[in-house]
Amino acid sequence: MKYLFLLISAITFAQQSKSVDFKSVGGQITINSKAKSVSGAVSYWFNVLKETDTIKIDGQNMDFSDAELNQKKIQFITNGKQILLISHFKKGKNNVSFNYVAKPKQALYFVGSEEKDNVQIWTQGQGKNTSNWLPSFDDVNEKMIFSLEIVVDSKYQVISNGILKSKVNNDSMTYWRFNMQKPMSSYLLMLAIGKFEKQIQQSNSGIPLEMYLEPKDATKFEPTYRDSKIMFDFLEKEIGVKYPWEIYKQAPVRDFLYAGMENASATLFNTRYVVDSTGFEDRSYTNVNAHELAHQWFGNLVTAESGKHHWLQEGFATYYALLVEKEIYGEDYFYSKLYESAQQLKFASRTDTIPVLNAKASTLTFYQKGAWALFVLQKEIGDKAFKKAVSNYLKKHAFKSVNTPDFFAEIKKVSRYDLDNFSKVWLENTVFNTQQANSLLLKNKDIQILFEVDKLKNKPLSEKRDFLKKTMQSDVCFSVKEAILNQLKNENWEDKKSFFILALETKNMQLRQSVAASLNEIPESFRTQYETLLQDKSYQTQEIALYNLWHNFPVQRIQYLDKSKTWIGFNDYNLRTLWLTLALSTPNYAEEKGALINELIQYSSINYEANTRQNALDKLLSFKIINDVVLENLVNSTTHHMWHFSKFGRDNIRKLLKNSEMRASLERIVPDLNEAERFQLNRLLKE
Repeated sequence: MKYLFLLISAITFAQQSKSVDFKSVGGQITINSKAKSVSGAVSYWFNVLKETDTIKIDGQNMDFSDAELNQKKIQFITNGKQILLISHFKKGKNNVSFNYVAKPKQALYFVGSEEKDNVQIWTQGQGKNTSNWLPSFDDVNEKMIFSLEIVVDSKYQVISNGILKSKVNNDSMTYWRFNMQKPMSSYLLMLAIGKFEKQIQQSNSGIPLEMYLEPKDATKFEPTYRDSKIMFDFLEKEIGVKYPWEIYKQAPVRDFLYAGMENASATLFNTRYVVDSTGFEDRSYTNVNAHELAHQWFGNLVTAESGKHHWLQEGFATYYALLVEKEIYGEDYFYSKLYESAQQLKFASRTDTIPVLNAKASTLTFYQKGAWALFVLQKEIGDKAFKKAVSNYLKKHAFKSVNTPDFFAEIKKVSRYDLDNFSKVWLENTVFNTQQANSLLLKNKDIQILFEVDKLKNKPLSEKRDFLKKTMQSDVCFSVKEAILNQLKNENWEDKKSFFILALETKNMQLRQSVAASLNEIPESFRTQYETLLQDKSYQTQEIALYNLWHNFPVQRIQYLDKSKTWIGFNDYNLRTLWLTLALSTPNYAEEKGALINELIQYSSINYEANTRQNALDKLLSFKIINDVVLENLVNSTTHHMWHFSKFGRDNIRKLLKNSEMRASLERIVPDLNEAERFQLNRLLKE
């Protein structure tokens, strides 16, 4: 049977799209937060184009039952990756249905706990992972119309794709029915389940814009979602194609894997971007917001047929997000961001041997070089022609899969531009075309000055002082002034002091932060000016300044700690965890050290998000505040679904194991760990 299955599976992969055209799927999905499981009954409607005996639907590690074709039972087999429905499928319209149960290992995540009453359940299907919680299609080219009813405990809300058609309470469970009107790829399906508050705006074109936050963050709606409506209205006008769905939703979820994800009609994003007005200065959601929104057209309306053409999604979303920021922050900001990415690409191209048109291209290549290619193309053929081509491209291929020649075909209709050469230079070559990039950047006056500053980097300060000082006193954008400060790093303090004073006097938040970060050693003569950074409305600047002042001026430590003892910072407690660490490390300051230690350790526990936990663990380890509870929390981090946090845990355990006392402590706590934690720690102990 094993070999027969492999043969059938291979045939299915190769021939199914030619034999079967899936149209829609409906189903009822029940989520069990306690068991961390999902069960459901799903139904697929499809047209058989060519008679076949097997149909495949992806389903990872699922138990299936009750398979039917047109309401008559049929046979099926599965290997843990898909269900193969076996029957005589005749030409014409058909329906298959079946039940399933699964405990997803990925794609459907359960965070929080019933005990703490802070459960959140959310999905992340990027690429081909939706089949871990819903039988669906890993192939992005298979698009269908989804209509799902989600059944959950009545104390939770559900956010999903499309319009909420009905919400019915039945004892302790609530049935939420969502309908989409247009086809989409399975990876764009989403769920977010938890406790949320909602605010609604409306776009100029009449699309409801639903914005969600957890109740504890209800005061942060405005700064978190600032300019969202402006972005939406701008993109509809700039792209020239109406938003493709009936509604647009956005919700932050805890411990999300990425910055954001552009599910069809509903974006999920990381809670690090849930900010107050002060946090907005450092962690604005603006770029992520615009990027994921742009994907509703570039990726969701039209989907790259394969990884080779992934730039048609990420390059476009990155570029249109930049255009949004240009609309909000101005042309100088736009060009400074292009300059910044050009520098990154130029440096990376020395070692990066994979071009844009390759499924294995790096994130930097797909996103930033893809965006640069579009910027070049728009400037070369002109705004009017570029916009017309993009609009035609989207309309012609709406709700379908696309490749680069599809886009180029529309460019050819509006311009005689040499696309073969363009493709070779920007999409097929790994070298960044600095000459062409610079010629476009130099059309901006601030970038012209930035280039002048850069030319002076090897000149002695005495020869460039007057020019640099005049530039610092001008209204040129902050990135130029930041470049001046960076150029002065190795100069004698007395020679460069006046520049740092000028930088502080600009009152520009970002430039003042550059001052904070560039002076690890603060001269006494500059202490008073540097102390003003503690008053900046920027949690990141305050964190840098507080630590540097505490480190440089032991005599004033109590003064600094008293000033900052009520600071909290971002939602990852960056200022609070720093204050606790510094207070514990300052002799004769904290009377109740035990309480402070317990508070800091608490932030490293499973009761907090990964960003908060890593923040706390990093400080505990750096300042050598380590006990068994700290070690247990560190080991637990290695089991977390966020890869960067689990890697942080593994890397730090490896460092601790080099110390014989720490190794003995880690070996001692093994019996107190759960099964997953023991597995991870024992593996590290054996390395």
